[in-house]
Amino acid sequence: MNKVILMGRLTRDPEVRYSQSGEAPMAIARFSLAVDRRGSRNNSDGQTADFINCVAFGRLGEFAEKYLRKGTKVAMSGRIQTGSYTNRDGIRVYTTDVIADDIEFAESKSSSANNGGFSEGFHDNRPEPAPAADGFMNIPDGIDEELPFN
Repeated sequence: MNKVILMGRLTRDPEVRYSQSGEAPMAIARFSLAVDRRGSRNNSDGQTADFINCVAFGRLGEFAEKYLRKGTKVAMSGRIQTGSYTNRDGIRVYTTDVIADDIEFAESKSSSANNGGFSEGFHDNRPEPAPAADGFMNIPDGIDEELPFN
């Protein structure tokens, strides 16, 4: 089984290219995620995150181009793909990428803005409900009929 699940922040805006083969061009978005290491505070080498190269194809590539920006926190699943090529100097270079199957936002737009995240992208014009003092959202009166449970 080859399954990867990651949560992290984009280290730069996605680089998007479109394939020239086939009937319709396909989006190919490349980006990297900074993923915190567990227990990173006690890490002796000073590195507290891993920087993982990711690729999204087709509609996911278009999604990345339209909505993802440097600093955006995402959760994604996919698979690891390895490869190699010979560079201009004749040296064999080995690559490891995570090929995205699913990408989701991992925080609200307002949280992202407070953490230095993106200012463009997904625009949901509905106001966010304010949490009550106990941390739970207040449910408005008269909405009992619309709730799927009692």
